[in-house]
Amino acid sequence: MPWRETCAMTERMKFVALVQEGEETMAALCRRFGISRKTGYKLLARFVAEGVEGLADRSHAAHHHPHAVSEATENLIIDLRRRYPTWGPRKLRDRLDKIDPGQAWPVLSTIGEVLRRHGLTVPRRRRRVSPIDSRPFADIEGPNDTWCVDYKGWFRTGDGQRCDPLTISDAHSRYLLRCQVVRRVDERCARPLIEATFREYGLPRAIRSDNGPPFASVGVGGLSRLSVWWIKLGIRPERITPGRPCENGRHERMHGTLKRDACEPPASSGRAQQRRFDEFRGIYNNERPHEALGDVAPNTIYRPSPRAYPERLPEIVYPDHWQIRMTRSNGEIKWRGERLLIGEALVGEPLGLEESDGGNWRVHFGPVHLGTINQAGQFQRNHAPRRGRAPLRSRVAPRCAPAIEI
Repeated sequence: MPWRETCAMTERMKFVALVQEGEETMAALCRRFGISRKTGYKLLARFVAEGVEGLADRSHAAHHHPHAVSEATENLIIDLRRRYPTWGPRKLRDRLDKIDPGQAWPVLSTIGEVLRRHGLTVPRRRRRVSPIDSRPFADIEGPNDTWCVDYKGWFRTGDGQRCDPLTISDAHSRYLLRCQVVRRVDERCARPLIEATFREYGLPRAIRSDNGPPFASVGVGGLSRLSVWWIKLGIRPERITPGRPCENGRHERMHGTLKRDACEPPASSGRAQQRRFDEFRGIYNNERPHEALGDVAPNTIYRPSPRAYPERLPEIVYPDHWQIRMTRSNGEIKWRGERLLIGEALVGEPLGLEESDGGNWRVHFGPVHLGTINQAGQFQRNHAPRRGRAPLRSRVAPRCAPAIEI
C-alpha cells in the first residue's frame, strides 16, 4: 500500500472545513492536527478574511528592522559614490566619518550592499598575482626620502592630440607632487617641471625612475643629463630593474587610479585634460583616504623637504689625493697623453680618478663609479650583473641601479 502524501495547505483546508461543520470542538480538532488553539483560531480568522489564500505560508521576516539604513543615509552614500565613482566602501565610510564623526554609520558590508542594490558596482574577476617585492622601499622612512617619477602611458584627447602626463610622487606619503601634460617626452620639457617641483617642495634624497629617457640612458653609468643634474644637487638616482615595474609599484598603483578617475574617457582637449589632472591631484592628496596610510589622506603625512633648491649648483668635491679630469665637449678625457671616451652626458663635468691596486684607476662622477682605466690605458665601463630577465629591447643597456654608491 503506497504512503499517503499530503501538504500543509491541504491540512489547513481540512482543519477549517471540520471547524465549520461544528461536529467537534476547537480543542479536539487542534489536538488531532497537532496545533495550538491560538494557531487554530488564527487560521480560521485568516480564512474568514481572505478565503483560501489566507491559509498560504507567509514570510517570517520582521516587519521592522531597527538597524536598517535610513533613506537619508542611503542617499548620502549614493551621492558620495557618484561624486567619487572609483571609491569603495572603505573610503566612503572614511568620508562619512569626516562628515559627521559622531554618527553611527553603516559597516563596510552594508555600504557595499547599498552600492550593489543601486547598480553602482561592477564585479571584478579575481586574478592570481605574484607576491609584492617591497625590498626597494625598505629604506624609505619619511617624506622626501625617495620621490618617484615617470610618464603615465600616453593617450589621445578628444581632439586627437597626444597626451603625455609627467607624474612625480613622494614614495613615503604617496603625495602626488606633479601631474603635468608635456609637449614632448624629453629632458628639455621635463627639467623645467622637475625644477619647479624642487622649488616648491625642496629636494629629495633619491629619485626612483625606470631606465628610459630622459631619466636614464644606455651610456656610461646609465647617466643622462637629467640624472647628472640630480647628482650635482645631492640627489641619488635609483633605477628599477628593466622589466620590473613592481619595484616602483607605489607610483604605478597611483597611475592606475589616475587612469580610472581622470583619463576614462579622455577630455576634449589638452587644456581640459590638465584641468582634470589638477582636480584629481586635489582629491587624491587632500580627500581620498589611503589604506596603506591608515585610511588618511596623503596631505596629513607629507611635509616639504628642509633641503631647499639652491640658486647655484654646488661643485662636486673629490678627495685631495685623487686625480681630477674635465670631460671635454666630445665626452672624452685626457689621460697620460691619450684620449679616453667616457660619455656625452658628462660633458663639462669633473671626474675623479682613484688609484687602486695593480696600477688601475677607478673613474667616478661624484658617488657614481663609472668604470676603470686599466694598465693598458683602456677605459672599461662598470657593468653590474643583471638581476632577472629583461625585455629584449632593454638587454643592450647595462643595468645601472647598483652603480650608485652613496
